[in-house]
Amino acid sequence: MTAHADSAPDWTDAEAQVLARAVLRAPSVHNTQPWIVEPEAGAVVLRERTDVALPHHDPGRRDLAMSCGTALANLELAVRVLGRRADVAILPDPACPEVVARVEAATVLPPTAEELHAFTAVERRRSTRARFLGPPTGEQLHEVIRTVVETGVEAVPVTDPAGLVKLFDHAARVLRGDGAYQRELALWTIRDEASHRHGVGLGRTVVPGGELPWAGLVRRTTELPDRRVLRSRLAAETLLLVVTADDGRADHVRAGYALERGWLEAVRLGLSAAVLTQPLHVPEVRSALCEDRHLAGFPQVFLRLGRTAHTAPASVRRALGEVLAGTRGQR
Repeated sequence: MTAHADSAPDWTDAEAQVLARAVLRAPSVHNTQPWIVEPEAGAVVLRERTDVALPHHDPGRRDLAMSCGTALANLELAVRVLGRRADVAILPDPACPEVVARVEAATVLPPTAEELHAFTAVERRRSTRARFLGPPTGEQLHEVIRTVVETGVEAVPVTDPAGLVKLFDHAARVLRGDGAYQRELALWTIRDEASHRHGVGLGRTVVPGGELPWAGLVRRTTELPDRRVLRSRLAAETLLLVVTADDGRADHVRAGYALERGWLEAVRLGLSAAVLTQPLHVPEVRSALCEDRHLAGFPQVFLRLGRTAHTAPASVRRALGEVLAGTRGQR
């Protein structure tokens, strides 16, 4: 049967791999990559993996949902660069909560120049957990904020670090003393990346032996900096706080989506970035942040922005066959 002139044909195996590889390059909590991509006739479905859990770091699966949101941002861009219209429905089926999103893609529609530029940043995006040399310019920050806000969430720049120092220091001490959290973090830390076979987890080479706020991952042996030192470190970067109106699962997915779109814009502008969520999992820190900053919604994630002279190494990734389902090439 001949397809209608404005209708896209079914996905080829090569196109399905483009979709899955774009998703694989998305950032995720502890590099868990909690996604499955299912191409269908005229659509593609993004599912959250039910075999991934972080019961001590992320008991409510907020970070996992945001991770799926970052994957959705990359997936949508991949659909667009393949020349199809992308109509996204988040959590489309209440009976199947693991279905994060369905992207209808049956119509031919050439990508815009802006979408093509954003997609080129997908492969170049890295989590820069080391020290930044300085904050973004005002113009760069404006463009990143604009990109985040256009997705429908709020982006609050935190350019004055003074109020964060006490909160970050408290969160670090709480997490350092939490035995269950520390055991879980150790399970997701890769000690020998050269022989690592699973393609998930945080490698020693991508997590510096640094202290807050660079890695954000506080271990038992982490030497916490003096508050004056922490203030000076924070002054060399800008933190952008992603805030949503509500705090449900759909909001968490949208926060991750907005985070990734802002991150890709930062990469396009020549900036480096990394995510910081650990302090927001300490309830009193999250509450105090709302009060201190007079937030009208719920803080979900910090995006650290700054300049660096070095490109961070890429994290390990799952095999394509673990992520891509339902194509001839995966039989």
